[in-house]
Amino acid sequence: MFSSQQKEAIYQVIKKRRDIRSFLRDSIPIETLYRILGAAHYAPSVGFMQPWNFIIISSDEVKKQLAWAADKERRALSIHYEDDSNRAETFLSLKVEGLIDAPYTICVTCDPTRGGSHVLGRNSIQETDIMSTACAIQNMMLAACAEGLATGWVSFYKKNDIRDILAIPPHIEPVALLSIGYTEHYPTKPILETANWEKRRNINTVIFYEKWGKHPTT
Repeated sequence: MFSSQQKEAIYQVIKKRRDIRSFLRDSIPIETLYRILGAAHYAPSVGFMQPWNFIIISSDEVKKQLAWAADKERRALSIHYEDDSNRAETFLSLKVEGLIDAPYTICVTCDPTRGGSHVLGRNSIQETDIMSTACAIQNMMLAACAEGLATGWVSFYKKNDIRDILAIPPHIEPVALLSIGYTEHYPTKPILETANWEKRRNINTVIFYEKWGKHPTT
């Protein structure tokens, strides 16, 4: 189906993609942005419900409001690390300015009513609507990386703050704020790994066989 070079390119994009917080203000061609959104729209979804919507934000005023909402929640969450000064300092150093600097921020939402009350494959596991939306977000991030762009996923905010700022109906879930733009700094490792917040687990520790906890040697 794909050549060796094409397959290698896919794996390179997966490994190279990073969550970025520092952006240049350089504009992005609108056709590139729509190509990225098109990749998101091609994501798999349970029952083909396609529960996502994408709100494109370029207004400086709106981006400042979103940054305010994220910063407010970041400071509220820092109390969880008050017993660990190093972690508290690291957490508070996480930038939300990317929401302002990046030329675009995309709010990715999930509509749990999309497809009606009986979506094929969703009746038993309701969360598959959010899971499907996450697939669209992953497609966006990989497509942006392939286009030479950086993305930053901001996930700490109060949903009602984002609903108020973006006039989102109360039944719609604002799943992610994803800033997209060019950057001068594209790290070789995840930011939190570089900051010694966490390290990537050995893949052999997260793979089981036949039953939970069963490794090949057990």
